[in-house]
Amino acid sequence: MFEKQRTIKTPITLSGVGLHTGNKSNMTFKPAPEDFGIRFKRIDIENSPEIPADVDHVTDLSRGTTIAVNGVEVHTVEHVLAAIMGCEVDNLLIELDSNEVPIMDGSAKAYVETLHKAEFVEQNANKDYLIIEDTVHYQDPKNNVDIVALPLKDDFRISVMIDFNNPALGVQHTGLFSMEKEFADEFAPSRTFCFLSEVEMLRANNLIKGGDIDNAIVIKDMDLSDEDFEKMKKRLGIEKSVILGSSGILNNTNLRFKNEPARHKLLDLIGDMALIGAPIKGQILAARPGHRANVEFTKMLRKLYLQKKIEKKYQALKSAKGVYDIEAILKILPHRYPFVMVDKIIEIEMGKRIVGIKNVTINEPFFQGHFPGKPVMPGVMIIEAMAQTGCILILNEIGDTSNKLGYFASIKEAKMRKPVVPGDQLVIEMELIYFRRGICNLKGKVYKGYIGGEVACEAEITAAVVDR
Repeated sequence: MFEKQRTIKTPITLSGVGLHTGNKSNMTFKPAPEDFGIRFKRIDIENSPEIPADVDHVTDLSRGTTIAVNGVEVHTVEHVLAAIMGCEVDNLLIELDSNEVPIMDGSAKAYVETLHKAEFVEQNANKDYLIIEDTVHYQDPKNNVDIVALPLKDDFRISVMIDFNNPALGVQHTGLFSMEKEFADEFAPSRTFCFLSEVEMLRANNLIKGGDIDNAIVIKDMDLSDEDFEKMKKRLGIEKSVILGSSGILNNTNLRFKNEPARHKLLDLIGDMALIGAPIKGQILAARPGHRANVEFTKMLRKLYLQKKIEKKYQALKSAKGVYDIEAILKILPHRYPFVMVDKIIEIEMGKRIVGIKNVTINEPFFQGHFPGKPVMPGVMIIEAMAQTGCILILNEIGDTSNKLGYFASIKEAKMRKPVVPGDQLVIEMELIYFRRGICNLKGKVYKGYIGGEVACEAEITAAVVDR
């Protein structure tokens, strides 16, 4: 796997029609600087808005992946993104004069060939890999979909199984074990496919306007007489010579690979996972994937990727015992002595929960005046420790914390269960209930010593995120 970021040497253009819109489209790949990522630019629209290729901008999944910014869309991005990932390119500007990527022959072959003609350029910055360290599992029991990411030291592999209960397809498996050696020749040429029974429904839903027998494999999954098939062709406005054939595929089209549909599903999954915004080091296993499942799985991985980026940003001294040490915490929180009430963060799940540690010593300044003969930590200071721990979670949710503060808004259901004295270690667990328009609600407990131990305090806290 390449360790340095890559772009292309020269701009290069290819043209065609969009699969679903049928619109003519000219697409130009252009070099981009380090850490630019992959972006689409609609040059046919005033001010040429750019759309980052990440899962946060996915707006539609009806038979393909659509991304958008402020209503400006680019349809069916998965094949070209798969080509970019397959060529291990990190930074690229993709200019379009239409709202859909040209479908070409329904595979990623033309995109890969075009990128190779543009030549690759190694950049100085290191690649920003998402390294899978723990199992990530997506399940959709209703549709019998399973996708798993597993740790794999310093490599990327992906395996896919499909089962459409169709004689022409059967159960198919495929696997990619080297992006550099296998993608261009073994997977990029695999074409998109659909079932004959779907074609009328897709047309009725204003889709596949640019689809024809030359850019998709159409699989027979229904019995039709020649007469009924001719009627269907008229309803669909198909003027080309098309026959039902005897192979289970319209026109008896020859497959490029025995398991071409499975290979194309792998291609789609790579393209959708490009929306993480970073290449992966890990192993992906997928059973019966589709765009909706792919995107939900990608959301899980992107959240993990952003979490790891935040850890890198703030972590001054990486430790196996904690996510953020005190130096990192001081970069996030505005508080200073004597009001820093959390010593380290040991767990964080972005958008969900956080666990912090506060070590209570006799040197705490409040012990000088709060029952000095029998020191007890004031309840309001325990609440403050909860608030600061929650603040670290919510400030990370908004990304750039440099110009934001988290203020108390209200406290509810506060209960002091056990006294806290010098020598206690407090484990502060906060759960994010909601976060909308700068207002967040957190619910938490403070344990003495370990989660599940004695509860010292519990409360619900509402806070407001404001400009500094």
